[in-house]
Amino acid sequence: MATLWRDLLSVRRAPGAGSSTYNLEGLVMAVTRYEPWGVISQLQQDINRVFGNLNDAESSSATAQWSPAVDVREYGDRFQLLLDVPGVEPKDVEITLDNGVLTVSGARREEKAVETRGGEQAQQQRIERPLGRFHRRFILPDTVDAENVNATGRLGVLEIVIPKQPKAQPRRIAVK
Repeated sequence: MATLWRDLLSVRRAPGAGSSTYNLEGLVMAVTRYEPWGVISQLQQDINRVFGNLNDAESSSATAQWSPAVDVREYGDRFQLLLDVPGVEPKDVEITLDNGVLTVSGARREEKAVETRGGEQAQQQRIERPLGRFHRRFILPDTVDAENVNATGRLGVLEIVIPKQPKAQPRRIAVK
């Protein structure tokens, strides 16, 4: 550090040069751009590679423009999935259960131009909420009761409740 300050103090005007020309005499400084989020992004990619892609993006990337966040909870008698789908109409959501795979797909439509007072439209806008189709798949265990799955939507959250089949209880068989 001391040599850097000494080098900086030794900077002087080059003889016969204009007021903005300096002689740096061996002073070399490397400038590197620091991107703090680059490390976090790389860590996320490494985790996804190790544990596999949890939201099945490879199989749905051809048909999906975005993927809703999902909370999955297991209780003693049921599974509960909570999908964040604000702005998605219930008629635009399709839920299917086939061969132990629950598929949730749908679309968020583009909103019409929003006008302010006096009929004026926005001059600029920033859109951060993704639009278009979404697609999620979940592999369910054999213990689910496929006939009694139900779904409800409230405040932009789609709740899917998947009951489990009653456990087979051991029974005593009398010998006659």
